[in-house]
Amino acid sequence: MFITNDIKYIGVNDHNIDLFEGQYIVPNGMAYNSYAILDEKIAIMDTVDKNFTDEWMGNLAAALEGRKPDYLIVQHMEPDHSANIANFLAAYPEATVVSSAKAFAMMKNFFGTDFADRRIVVGEGDTLSLGKHVLTFVTAPMVHWPEVIVTYDAADKVLFSADGFGKFGALDVEEDWDCEARRYYIGIVGKYGAPVQTLLKKAAGLDISIICPLHGPVLKENLGHYLEKYNIWSSYAVESEGVMIAYTSVYGNTRAAVELLARKLTEKGCPKVVVNDLARCDMAEAVEDAFRYGKLVLATTTYNGDIFPFMQTFIHHLTERSYQNRTVALMENGSWAPTAAKVMTKMLEGSKNLTFTNTTVKILSALNEASIAQIEALAEELI
Repeated sequence: MFITNDIKYIGVNDHNIDLFEGQYIVPNGMAYNSYAILDEKIAIMDTVDKNFTDEWMGNLAAALEGRKPDYLIVQHMEPDHSANIANFLAAYPEATVVSSAKAFAMMKNFFGTDFADRRIVVGEGDTLSLGKHVLTFVTAPMVHWPEVIVTYDAADKVLFSADGFGKFGALDVEEDWDCEARRYYIGIVGKYGAPVQTLLKKAAGLDISIICPLHGPVLKENLGHYLEKYNIWSSYAVESEGVMIAYTSVYGNTRAAVELLARKLTEKGCPKVVVNDLARCDMAEAVEDAFRYGKLVLATTTYNGDIFPFMQTFIHHLTERSYQNRTVALMENGSWAPTAAKVMTKMLEGSKNLTFTNTTVKILSALNEASIAQIEALAEELI
């Protein structure tokens, strides 16, 4: 598949994978993207996962049409992109590896060699001429590993964006970009908003017509939309107005309280109410929703003097990803010594710019007049 007259897609689709990075459910698989820039000299942009060596090498050979590649550019060293570096170099012994100094140190760890006899180390602003195509390298440390570079081709105005602007899902499946790109970004890159903001500022100085990520589709149209989403996500801004309610419930009483709150919010005109049962939902989807909406309600039981395990895990996912700039409300349930609100507040104390509601709902085993009144008050406060 040609992206431009000189740039060809040589990546693969993975429909065998069940969990990406060992934790993210990917019902529509994954794409591991790789590209060939065919000029007077040929550069290959990244490799693919080890399970697709033969397919990728076949795609590469077909794109080369008998020619030999001159360079392998390694933008990111995660194994789903770097696993075939040694295989590529064995097949093409005259090729040179181009990457950052930190990437070569990682190659030593992965492959036992840093390819010192056949490498070019590049940093911020360095260039590589292929003929018509002159590639400029832009460092992108901690987006989302420290060795990452992205590459700009001025001839075709293409940004090879490494893991940036990626999404879950194979390329032979039609699905909404925003949803799976958001879940991908928040889950994998979400902690590193400041480095992404730095990269976006660098990208703003480039004339970009096409974005070629290492996962997900090549982006050719309406680039402003994707850039806007990345700016929102990486600045921890509110993307959509609404309330996300995350809860756990042992015997159904906390769930009943959450359902009552959700009904009252809807009746009062809340533009969107999203409810997630943390014991049953996709945890990554719940984390995504918490970052998407401006208001979050956490409802859980006191459990062993702490909070229910799924809620504990959920809050850890939020704080690990620098959750901030939101309104948070708490609902606790306890039969004899409710402490869940205190525990949740403590877990969130290091988060920036969180505003807690004045109303905290306290349920003693089951709803009663007092806790129903608190839910009414909380709904009013959230609206």
